[in-house]
Amino acid sequence: MRITVYAGSALGNQAIYQEAAAAFAKQLVAEGHEIVYGGGAAGLMGVVADSALAAGGRVTGVIPKHLVDAEVAHQGLTELHIVDTMHQRKQIMADLADAFVALPGGVGTVEEILEAWAWLILGRHGKPMALLNVDGYWDRLLRMICRMSASGFLREQELGTLASVGDANEFLDLVSQWEPPPPRWG
Repeated sequence: MRITVYAGSALGNQAIYQEAAAAFAKQLVAEGHEIVYGGGAAGLMGVVADSALAAGGRVTGVIPKHLVDAEVAHQGLTELHIVDTMHQRKQIMADLADAFVALPGGVGTVEEILEAWAWLILGRHGKPMALLNVDGYWDRLLRMICRMSASGFLREQELGTLASVGDANEFLDLVSQWEPPPPRWG
């Protein structure tokens, strides 16, 4: 299975983020899975790639040319797709994915996982989705999702479709039991 991992281009200010990213990547590789990610060498993105590669895993990066030109691309990946735009990057990462997970990160990470989640809700894919909720990092977003449902903007069947997991084992359990929500229209 290929898992698209969204993660910060910064390390964050707590060691637990780096530790969780490394452990998550290593466990996925140990279970025979491949990683697809944004192709960067910095931050948690780099930790994920380096940890997976060190464990003998396959890692595919997808990065826009302007970031390659800025010298932030990871140079040791199994495969690196260089694209023209961020939109192309997100589409290729989604196309390659069998499942999605977001680790702690900033606005880019949030935007990427929410767009992939919107695609799920709109029926563009039926792939599992999760948030690796390191030290409660995603708690406020999860509360907002509950508010969306309570306020009538998210159907009850869609409520658990962006699930919180604590580690790779919980993520893989989620994937093994995954059923996409019924189509909203049709």
